[in-house]
Amino acid sequence: MRRIFIPVVAAALALPAAAENISPELSLILQGQYRRGKNVPERAITGYWPAGHAHAVSRRLTLDETELIAAAQLGWSSRAQLNLVLHDGKIEVEEGWLQTLGLGHGFTLKGGRFLSGIGYLNEQHPHAWDFADAPLMTKALFGEHYGQDGLQLKWVAPTGLFMEFGAELGRGRGFPGSERKGAGALFAHLGDDVGRSHAWRAGLSWLSTRAKEREAHFEDTDAAGPNEVAGLFTGKSRTVVADFVWKWAPEGNPQQRNFKFQTELFRRSEGGDLACASDVATSPCLGGVALGGLRSRQTGGYAQAVWQFMPQWRVGYRYDWLNADSKRYDPATVFAALDPANATFARYRPQRHSVMADWSHSEFSRLRLQFARDKSMQGVTDKQVTLQYVMSLGAHGAHKF
Repeated sequence: MRRIFIPVVAAALALPAAAENISPELSLILQGQYRRGKNVPERAITGYWPAGHAHAVSRRLTLDETELIAAAQLGWSSRAQLNLVLHDGKIEVEEGWLQTLGLGHGFTLKGGRFLSGIGYLNEQHPHAWDFADAPLMTKALFGEHYGQDGLQLKWVAPTGLFMEFGAELGRGRGFPGSERKGAGALFAHLGDDVGRSHAWRAGLSWLSTRAKEREAHFEDTDAAGPNEVAGLFTGKSRTVVADFVWKWAPEGNPQQRNFKFQTELFRRSEGGDLACASDVATSPCLGGVALGGLRSRQTGGYAQAVWQFMPQWRVGYRYDWLNADSKRYDPATVFAALDPANATFARYRPQRHSVMADWSHSEFSRLRLQFARDKSMQGVTDKQVTLQYVMSLGAHGAHKF
């Protein structure tokens, strides 16, 4: 039978030495959606340091991230890829890397900008997700996903059991770290087939970053009314992620029917110093004020199941949960300058339920309807409806397991 866990590196190493065609493979991914939910001016997950400055949900048809991908096999020894993302009139290099394939003994080395290999979902681009948005876990940890500017070394063991180990070293440009403070990651993945119809993969990952004056937005206690101030965190962040995926398809053929269960769990510990800054003359944070030490430990995860019950049609359910307690700080110092109702310091457990159904005209197009009951913001129950389309034009390689 065809094994599901055939490492990509093995296929690359099997190319003949004469293969010198470097014609690029070009593809364009178009995504758009109509989403309806509560009109909340500033969206943030309660109890979590915001990974960005999120705004209200648009209530009209919008163009999501458009991806332009160029990739090429550079002979038998290496491969290069460039992912450009167009969103809100801006162009960003999401990935741009060169990977060596000829090191031998199952080793590959990747350098440049790439999505980190930690966890399961992190390496997947949004068009490959089974739901219209990212789990609360990845939003809280990274904003969407974690990328490295640096080096990644992988080793796939020459065994019947799929065994992959990796290490990364980067400059730490993304949340929860800050630019040029450095970041390191380690991950291990195991997997195998069970009979002819089942396959599984499990993994454990570790990410270490450092932040200098990582910014978030708070409110101060000015009697004249709430004024936005910047909260600044300087310290260390450590994240452990465990992931598990189980797939079923009759006789290993997923074309007619298939089922996938996946889950990821995390634990993040942070320790350092908290400060605030404001340019409002009456703010107690004017000019920058040190607020003392901050220690936190957060956990959570998600679990989802997707069932293709007939060709072209799938349904799925996902449950997200976060625990935002276990923070240690000096309330007298912190709240002397900040409003004690700040959501970042709340002891709250965000959660969300999502159901979806999608229809794929072919492997290059998908239409999805999703409903979600989002309670990630304390005191707000947001009933969301999302209608999404995904179109893939041009060459596009197979997605990872």
